[in-house]
Amino acid sequence: MLPEPETIRLDKWLWTARFFKTRKLAADAISGGKVHLNNQRTKPGKDVKPGALLSISKDGLRWEVAIIAISKQRLTAKDAVLLYEETAESLAKRQEQIIHLREQRELFDFSGQEHKPNKKERRLIHRFKQT
Repeated sequence: MLPEPETIRLDKWLWTARFFKTRKLAADAISGGKVHLNNQRTKPGKDVKPGALLSISKDGLRWEVAIIAISKQRLTAKDAVLLYEETAESLAKRQEQIIHLREQRELFDFSGQEHKPNKKERRLIHRFKQT
């Protein structure tokens, strides 16, 4: 079996740790300033090694993680969690954000219309827009 590498590209590590679905999405997030390495903006090709601190913003949520291990291949979700360690403050803050988002979703139903307008309703809409 091949030994594990000492360093790996940041975009590839984010992909293997399952923070992003593809390396392209990971690279775009890094280039867009959504991922910071040791509290500084970085590039997708930057080599990272265990001990590095990452700040990841995705979908309104934020992770503060320390890299523990490196893998060349994408792992299962259970194994990918073993590649990093999230800080306690980050975990607590993210849980609060998730609860807040759920409460907002329950209070404000953004589903829009429940049905497609029928012929009569479309005529009324067209009449309303013309006047």
